[in-house]
Amino acid sequence: MKDQCSFVFSEELLNYKFSSHHPFNQFRLKLTVDLLNKMNALNPEHIIPPRMATDEELALIHDQSYIEAVKKAGYGQLPNGIAENYGLGTEDTPIFPNMHEASALLVGGTLTAVDEVMSGRARHAVNLGGGLHHGFRGKASGFCIYNDSSVAIKYIQEKYNARVLYVDTDAHHGDGVQWSFYDDPKVCTLSIHETGRYLFPGTGNINERGQGSGYGYSFNIPVDAFTEDESWLNAYSQAIKEVADFFKPDVILTQNGADSHYYDPLTHLSATMKIYREIPKLAHEIAHQYCNGRWIAVGGGGYDIWRVVPRAWAHIWLEMTENSNCYGSLPEEWVERWQKEAPVQLPREWDDPENLYTPIPRKAEITEKNLLTLEKALYPIRNHQKSESV
Repeated sequence: MKDQCSFVFSEELLNYKFSSHHPFNQFRLKLTVDLLNKMNALNPEHIIPPRMATDEELALIHDQSYIEAVKKAGYGQLPNGIAENYGLGTEDTPIFPNMHEASALLVGGTLTAVDEVMSGRARHAVNLGGGLHHGFRGKASGFCIYNDSSVAIKYIQEKYNARVLYVDTDAHHGDGVQWSFYDDPKVCTLSIHETGRYLFPGTGNINERGQGSGYGYSFNIPVDAFTEDESWLNAYSQAIKEVADFFKPDVILTQNGADSHYYDPLTHLSATMKIYREIPKLAHEIAHQYCNGRWIAVGGGGYDIWRVVPRAWAHIWLEMTENSNCYGSLPEEWVERWQKEAPVQLPREWDDPENLYTPIPRKAEITEKNLLTLEKALYPIRNHQKSESV
């Protein structure tokens, strides 16, 4: 019997919009929902509208002074000098009208997904409008105003008293979430991302393992630039299995940035749609193995909104609902509908062609480097297992 699943969405989530030329473009949500609709994979009864997060809920993570600053900024009442202290009005995070309301709705969407799963109404739930993992307690960063995943984890702890495994497969390190729970042993964070040597935010080294009683509950796997599918998936599959077995969570929250793809304009990895098939499959398995199926998924990065994000994010919902109708050709109706607006040639298949890019000359070196990184990242778990078996 298929699990009951909830899909959090309304077109209001598209109101989180910095400008028409900003790389963070929530129009990708509409493209993804339309793709699922065109293949008859998303029924109206699956869709739950997001609610607005309250100030009290935002304050589980964010400073009240910051929340007030975001409100004022959205009404044009925050002086530039003060705005910059809060990371607002920057090139990455420009001010836009009603930004508090738009941001609080994204957070509320993730809280809606949390309540669907933790109350037992659904086994799995997804809010693709969320995943804004760079937001800090008192500062916006990296296109992120409020950090919905951090608020959701704190909300889960306070309302449901559950242990949360947070898995972040965005090409950028999940810094905001990691630092929010860096000293908390009841939250385990695992981030697999492009090394910070070349990419924002520059953090996520393997030696960032937590502090105080939270030491040993933060895991980072910074893969090398130009990493390809096989090496990436080896790191992901080993890490998620070993970390889940070590932590034994009550619920899994996955952040599903779709920016590790070769086409993504902001990153330097060489993955294809192969990894976006496998990411939700393994998360689904882990959820059933350790969490009685409790799995909440959010979106995240993804800046090729036409060729990559809709296919990648559709896979999450198709996996949740055990729908295997995701091979071969994309719905012709979807391709024809959006090709008129797309600035690039849309893909016609679910999978990428084998010759998507010129072979990487450093493949063996990159693969070896990633194996060493994985070994170092998981060393505490593996060393503990060895000492226990002696």
